[in-house]
Amino acid sequence: MSRFRSQLRTELQLVARNGEQLLLTVGIPVLLLVFFSLVDVLPTGTDDPVDFLAPGVLALAVMSTSMVSLGIATGFERSYHVLKRLGATPLGRGRLIAAKIAAVAVVEMVQFAILVPVASALGWSPGATNWPAAIGAVLLGTMAFAGIGLSFAGRVRGEINLAALNGIYLVLLLLGGMVIPFAKLPGAIRAVAHGLPSGALADVLRDTLGGGGAQPGTSWLVLAVWAVATPLIAAALFRWD
Repeated sequence: MSRFRSQLRTELQLVARNGEQLLLTVGIPVLLLVFFSLVDVLPTGTDDPVDFLAPGVLALAVMSTSMVSLGIATGFERSYHVLKRLGATPLGRGRLIAAKIAAVAVVEMVQFAILVPVASALGWSPGATNWPAAIGAVLLGTMAFAGIGLSFAGRVRGEINLAALNGIYLVLLLLGGMVIPFAKLPGAIRAVAHGLPSGALADVLRDTLGGGGAQPGTSWLVLAVWAVATPLIAAALFRWD
């Protein structure tokens, strides 16, 4: 356990020292939430934009941390042969993976501790909320996005992995129902958007944190499928060196 705690502390220190990661994982979600809540330019379909944006930005925070930050950091560690060396130490690969997952969970808690009060200050006051279900959705979303990030991190060079994950992040942000409602997307794109992990997580969080989901039953199923499939794909594709 002491080895695990030591590696977890190292993982968190690496995140804290990486300004680009901090900007992506904390700064961008807060900026999007504040800007689009105060500047009513998005077709949210709600009286107060923050009611639509808050759950979507929480989903965005999960995606930023568990897919982009984890995937990029792991990809460069693999390219620099760090993972190979760590995997051969007494730490072991099991504790290494557990430490990375725990670090993701800690960062997500920090994100939520910042985003929820900011959203409340902007006027977000959800009605019926089901926080246990929302936490379950976040766990599924974390598994799904981490699987995507690690699938790329384990197969391609660090530089290509960086570009690919940032590109996927942008696509999932625009098509995932996080800042643009599904109803405003063209029909064919809307069907694809409902099948994306970002769209499913955002829809489930809107349903559990205010009852505003478009098709929560289907979204739960989609999210669960992604949460199972992508880690399996990552495990099959991942190379430690």
